[in-house]
Amino acid sequence: MDLLGSLSGAEAQAPVKCSRKGCRQDAEFRLLWNNPKIHTPERRKTWLACTEHRQWLESYLKDRLLYRETLPLHDAEGAQH
Repeated sequence: MDLLGSLSGAEAQAPVKCSRKGCRQDAEFRLLWNNPKIHTPERRKTWLACTEHRQWLESYLKDRLLYRETLPLHDAEGAQH
């Protein structure tokens, strides 16, 4: 599920939360990943991470060979992706 892609209109203005189970902190990073067994190489799925859980979520994806990259949630102009 692409968490950011599912947001629209007024929902896009609300803070988005970390993807770590049980965490309610605002997300600050986008962790891009894909499963090469079922996704094409260019496909990217998104998990969101707060500062506290960024490393844990990256490690989880890396251990499973799914991790691609981590990007800030907001671009240089402060727009949400």
